[in-house]
Amino acid sequence: MNKTAFLTGANIGQSNLLTKQLAARGWQVFAGVLPGAPTDLVSGPNITVVDQDVSSTESVNASAEIVREALAGRGLDLLMNIAGVANIAVGVIEGADLKQMERLFQINLFGQVRVVQAFLPMLRQHAPGSRIANYSSGAILSNPVSAGAYNMTKYAIHGLTMTLRHELAPFGMQVTSIVPGGVLTAMSANAHANTHVTWNQQPEAIRKVYDPVLSRTVLKVLPDFLEAKGSTPEAAVEQTLKILDLKRWQPMHYVGNDVKPMGLMKRLLSEGQLEKIMRRTFQIPQYKA
Repeated sequence: MNKTAFLTGANIGQSNLLTKQLAARGWQVFAGVLPGAPTDLVSGPNITVVDQDVSSTESVNASAEIVREALAGRGLDLLMNIAGVANIAVGVIEGADLKQMERLFQINLFGQVRVVQAFLPMLRQHAPGSRIANYSSGAILSNPVSAGAYNMTKYAIHGLTMTLRHELAPFGMQVTSIVPGGVLTAMSANAHANTHVTWNQQPEAIRKVYDPVLSRTVLKVLPDFLEAKGSTPEAAVEQTLKILDLKRWQPMHYVGNDVKPMGLMKRLLSEGQLEKIMRRTFQIPQYKA
């Protein structure tokens, strides 16, 4: 009998590619797609497209009911919590718009919590052996300036993963955080132009304070690094499929050319040593008395 999976955020990007790859492997894949969002996915023999807005509890619960009915009493083998955004509440913490930050948390963090709550009963039906992969980010290793709100959501997602690992272990279920580095998807396209837009959207008084010390890091160094070190979506998906094939999952699995070395450094170095390397890498100016 085919294995079953539900993937969030499948209209485009890595989730879209993973949906197709899993379907090609013979999985029965339910692909959560934001209602009205453009996508090339269509329901077929191994793919069922399901409308789902992770920022809405009602929408998530409705999508779970659709999957439950389609499974007709069967359980779910895999949940991949991939849906997320990065272009909300961008800027230094001091100038962050709190309403936008709350919106970011509703999508990135509480969206994953909603999906976990709605789909866990189906996953537990296939325990032991069923799994949850929550998408965090390499940002929790590098802590890039001007992405503090996004970074907070991704730290919290890993906290969700670590607690679920304890809570679901007695059922024989595994949970991991997928930690991708920079992936050259639509969300990260035109990095230089996009960072100029978001940087300039900050309050003028905030820009005057931070322009002299951080604008080069944000507007040049970070986008340059992404373009030079970022992985293609296809390469990231290939690495993710290898993680899915592993018999035993670690708390974190790293995906990407840039983030894997940082993962190694995190294991070998102290937090202070890693911070110094990140500051040098991203050319964050040292204070001079």
